[in-house]
Amino acid sequence: MHIEPGVLNAAKVLYANAAAIATLVAFSPKLLRPDNLIKTVLAAAFFSVFMEVFHLPVGASELHFVGASAVYIIFGFIPTLFGFAIGLLLQGVLFEPQDLLHLGVNSLSLMLPLIAAHGLLGRRFFDVSGRRIRWAEVVKFDALYYTGVVAMVGFWLSIGEEPTPLSNWALFAVSYLPLVICEPLFTCLVARTLKRYADNTFVARFTCVNALKVA
Repeated sequence: MHIEPGVLNAAKVLYANAAAIATLVAFSPKLLRPDNLIKTVLAAAFFSVFMEVFHLPVGASELHFVGASAVYIIFGFIPTLFGFAIGLLLQGVLFEPQDLLHLGVNSLSLMLPLIAAHGLLGRRFFDVSGRRIRWAEVVKFDALYYTGVVAMVGFWLSIGEEPTPLSNWALFAVSYLPLVICEPLFTCLVARTLKRYADNTFVARFTCVNALKVA
């Protein structure tokens, strides 16, 4: 989901940075709770590890194991939203300095689909009368989320300085299909494992496990 340096001109990068900052500012009041701050640090750390464990250039961008549904379900919406941005910043500082140029661009590519997936499907996982954490339910969430990520990459490429062949973007889009199938298995396994330790003080305070119903 990375957009390589040089694809967008300076003005578009500036607009993307402004939009990313505005998005985070809009949700920042919900972040300013001690528990959420720690959850955000944990979400950023796990996201960064997932991204570094597997990343492969495919078509017009890169295929990553984002771990989106796992981070979201374990730590919640706000920590995941900020965790994506912080995780990308950490990766840029520690591993890929050239990606810092498009920090706002790449952050939006992850954050906007998360906002949509949370509003349309995700919030139900945390409702008292909501859905149980089952593979099929997580697949729906991941399918919606990664469709948004692929669409965001397509948007950036469509306004880029150089035309990108549609086949390159299509190859990138198709590469996410196995992830949509496999990632929910990992998410369900992590959720079920942590649910066994729901009474642990750390798990109870710094995850959302107590709010989840695991099948």
